[in-house]
Amino acid sequence: MAIASNGSLATLLFLFMIPAALHKGAAQYPVQSQNLVTDNVAVVEGEVAVISCRVKNNDDSVIQLLNPNRQTIYFRDVRPLKDARFQLVNFSDNELRVSLSNVTLSDEGRYVCQLYTDPPQEAYADITVLIPPGNPIIESREGQVIEGNETEMTCTAMGSKPAATIRWMKGDKELQGKSKVEEMYDTMFTVTSQLTFTVTKEDDGVPVVCIVDHPAVKDVQAQTYLVVHYKPEVKIVVEFPDGLPREGQNMELSCQAKGKPHPQQINWVKVDDDLPSHALITGPDLYIENLNKTYNGTYRCFAANSVGESYDDYILYVYDAPTTTPIPTTATTTTPTTTTISLPEATADTTPSTEPAAHDSRAGEGAPRAVDHAVIGGVVAVVVFAMLCLLIILGRYFARHKGTYFTHEAKGADDAADADTAIINAEGGHNNSDEKKEYYI
Repeated sequence: MAIASNGSLATLLFLFMIPAALHKGAAQYPVQSQNLVTDNVAVVEGEVAVISCRVKNNDDSVIQLLNPNRQTIYFRDVRPLKDARFQLVNFSDNELRVSLSNVTLSDEGRYVCQLYTDPPQEAYADITVLIPPGNPIIESREGQVIEGNETEMTCTAMGSKPAATIRWMKGDKELQGKSKVEEMYDTMFTVTSQLTFTVTKEDDGVPVVCIVDHPAVKDVQAQTYLVVHYKPEVKIVVEFPDGLPREGQNMELSCQAKGKPHPQQINWVKVDDDLPSHALITGPDLYIENLNKTYNGTYRCFAANSVGESYDDYILYVYDAPTTTPIPTTATTTTPTTTTISLPEATADTTPSTEPAAHDSRAGEGAPRAVDHAVIGGVVAVVVFAMLCLLIILGRYFARHKGTYFTHEAKGADDAADADTAIINAEGGHNNSDEKKEYYI
């Protein structure tokens, strides 16, 4: 038995001496171009991480994988570590690939790929465990906001690693918030973003979205809808008559009011006067019978809610009732030589209009203009131009016929010694004075 024990001990010593001899031989003949490479890994908590140790031009050197505590996970294709979460994915002369399932935060650290050469080669794979944030929580300082006031909202993303980032969207417009990061236990983070802005009535019903960005998750968001209260918007609409209001017609005006909350009170008044005695108010509508010119004036509709009061005006101008001219009959006159047939005159009303050419935009839409001022201006310009041309022509004509004229009395004056002799020598003397009349135009 003693001999057997001594033999076993010798065998163990021999096995331990073999690696030393191999390393000694490796030192004598170093291996060239054995490049050991690996990659860093980022994995979400609870998922699977894969570590790959790769070698170029391997000469049968041993590859092993160590954990952050320098414990051997795999030696070639053997797993000394008793952790069943590590599984061999691939083993060859050029690669050792191992998977780690159900990753936890305690698995984070630096893993070592080691190649048994002289000296040994090492490459490092850092495993980073990502922990996604919980569902974001969005809160508003107040549930309802009055138009023109500021509102404040906060969005919180809790328990993430690394810290998340938060963005804000109002409708299709991105807004900028202020974020604060707090570190918790085990390098976990909580991020809170605060958003402040002024609301308008157009913001009512618009979604405000808090978007959380994190490498472990995508499209994590929370949203709320704005509730904005604003005073009424008022508009007066003419239901009838169509066109211009005229004497004897009936009129209905409708007061359309929109606000939040909905207007509970709508009133009609006539500015600086009382409503006509024939006026009837039914809800938002004002009905006036048998219009006449005494009803002219400004009619105002008020609408109010808990936020405030608004109004709209309608300026009423009542026109004369339409008049018509009877159509003349066709008359035929017969004479011994000719027959004259007088055609009927135009049936259009040629009576000069007494209505104003322009008035309030609401009351006068579609009103015909009595005179086309552009046509009148054109006619006056043509007349003035023609008169100027006539004056120029007459001036040139008179200028050309102006000069000195000699009568027959001057004949013989050249040979006469004096004036009396010249007159005597003049042809015809004074006896033919009627034939020497001169005309000047």
